[in-house]
Amino acid sequence: MSDAVALAQSYAATEAVKTQQALQIEMLKQQAASGDAAVELLQQSADQQKAMLPAGQGGNVDITA
Repeated sequence: MSDAVALAQSYAATEAVKTQQALQIEMLKQQAASGDAAVELLQQSADQQKAMLPAGQGGNVDITA
């Protein structure tokens, strides 16, 4: 009977670890998606700021002149 209890405890522990790993993977995926969304938002903001500049501003400067 003791072997059966030990086997059941081992199985339960293994399932708990698998569940924890699955949750960690899902959380990492969500964090990555969140980071991608933040980068996209920042890129859109930068593009909008460039669009508001007058002609001739925000371009490259020729420092050899």
